[in-house]
Amino acid sequence: MQSVLLAPPTAAIRQPAASVIDGLRLSHGRDETIFDQDDPAEHVYQVISGCVRTCRLLRDGRRQIEAFHFAGETFGLEVGETHRVSAQTLTPAVVRVMPRHALEDLSIERGDVARRLLALATDNLRRSQDHALMLGRRSACERLAALLLDLAERTGAEALLDVPMTRQDMADYLGLTIETVSRTFTQFQHEGLIALPSLRKVLLRDRGALEAMVG
Repeated sequence: MQSVLLAPPTAAIRQPAASVIDGLRLSHGRDETIFDQDDPAEHVYQVISGCVRTCRLLRDGRRQIEAFHFAGETFGLEVGETHRVSAQTLTPAVVRVMPRHALEDLSIERGDVARRLLALATDNLRRSQDHALMLGRRSACERLAALLLDLAERTGAEALLDVPMTRQDMADYLGLTIETVSRTFTQFQHEGLIALPSLRKVLLRDRGALEAMVG
């Protein structure tokens, strides 16, 4: 997903409130918490560099990863007053932080900001629906293939993927056990669909076969 919410201000933007669009840039190390589940949802965030995961702890203690967010993507926009999920960095990251109330005020004054907020909400809803469909209807092989293809599309990789998440992260996103994820990687490797140059790199050797698997 490209940045559909807030780009850096241009010379054509002169209103005082427009400085909110650029926001405050904060640097985070690997595995740092940006906000916790149930924290007040007072800000909206955009990834400038690095990768962030949003996840929810279930009542039985299990973790469900809702989404991974890459450079240009926005997260933390809530309907209610608190965050439904927590957000942590997977890699060192730079994140733009924007006050939610100021964005809401600006959206009333400027139609373009309102349209971008609506587009962001719609895109997030679409991704959530796709994720729910994947968890409910796809096999383990189909789920992993879909994740690898999604990573390639969103990062612009042709064949060699830099994979910032661990196998456990993948399992918690795909609704699988870590053993199933590891076993499926091995199966893909034996079938010549992928190669694994290192733990955090995946080479898509037969992208067409992966796409056919997903359908």
